[in-house]
Amino acid sequence: MLMRYWQPFTEIETIRQQLDKVFDQRAATRNNSEATWMPALELADAGDNFVLKAQLPGIDPKDIDVQVTPEAISISGERRYENTNEKPGYVRSEFRYGKFHRVLPLPAPIQNDSVQAECKDGILTLTLPKVTEARNKVVKINLAEIAGASTNPALEQANQ
Repeated sequence: MLMRYWQPFTEIETIRQQLDKVFDQRAATRNNSEATWMPALELADAGDNFVLKAQLPGIDPKDIDVQVTPEAISISGERRYENTNEKPGYVRSEFRYGKFHRVLPLPAPIQNDSVQAECKDGILTLTLPKVTEARNKVVKINLAEIAGASTNPALEQANQ
């Protein structure tokens, strides 16, 4: 019989090394200048419209570019670094600066020529009207016809 001894510290060290690799890879992708930061988005279905909200605090609306197609929304812009000589040097800054670009595919087509936009308190709100065919329509299903088909004499004879 083969006996094997469990070595928990060796296994813990292996797991620690694997976690270090995962975090190192994550840090390397975050430091990529292409992906400095992305604003948070919120998409809600409001019946005849979709309402898209984007958190863009501290960004001048003139620095935001919004492009709308019937299938997707593209939001891009830049949060500029404010360098003023009046303030002493920062000891620590966790703000993210630089360019951003988000593309959000929409669950249903919209009328991209009728989009309304509002930018207030750092929140960009887009009201996206749905295409008429994509709006939720109430369809009545006549169950009497289905019930009438089950009482069909030809069906009753076939069941006997």
